[in-house]
Amino acid sequence: MTESAFLDDARAVIACEGEALSTLGSRLDQRFVHACEALLACTGRVIVTGMGKSGHIGSKIAATLASTGTPAFFVHPGEASHGDLGMITPGDLVLAISNSGETPEILTILPIIKRMGNTLLALTGDDESSIAGAADISLDVSVEREACPHNLAPTASTTATLAMGDALAIAVLKARNFGAEDFARSHP
Repeated sequence: MTESAFLDDARAVIACEGEALSTLGSRLDQRFVHACEALLACTGRVIVTGMGKSGHIGSKIAATLASTGTPAFFVHPGEASHGDLGMITPGDLVLAISNSGETPEILTILPIIKRMGNTLLALTGDDESSIAGAADISLDVSVEREACPHNLAPTASTTATLAMGDALAIAVLKARNFGAEDFARSHP
């Protein structure tokens, strides 16, 4: 590959992901407001769950929430059905992330989460999916295409999901009047 081909590929990836973010921003609606209100009303912690790349993005979202005034942590959905559901307590909000909206490991634990009465917020790439349908609030993070030339590797979809997590965290940070002094407490 030539130097210019590398640069062209990089620019194409960034353009694809930029378009996905622009579309995501234009799709924001009242559901985003409801999600922020639910996060603010949460009397427990935010439990983020996701499998594969969605899980990696979920870990970062949980860390961002925790460092910006919303107690949060990540629970792996595969481990959840092997005892880690005990980490979820009344008053917690569960944030489930799945691009397909049909992740088996998440679908397995949803009935228990619903029985416990936890609020379920979903970020999915399919608003008609099982996970979106089970959620109290579902946010659409779908993308038209991935930056991968085969439309397979999670690229634009993970960027969109991460951006939605950041948008939620910062909107809630502002609503809480979480300032630089507050931020410094978790960043000594």
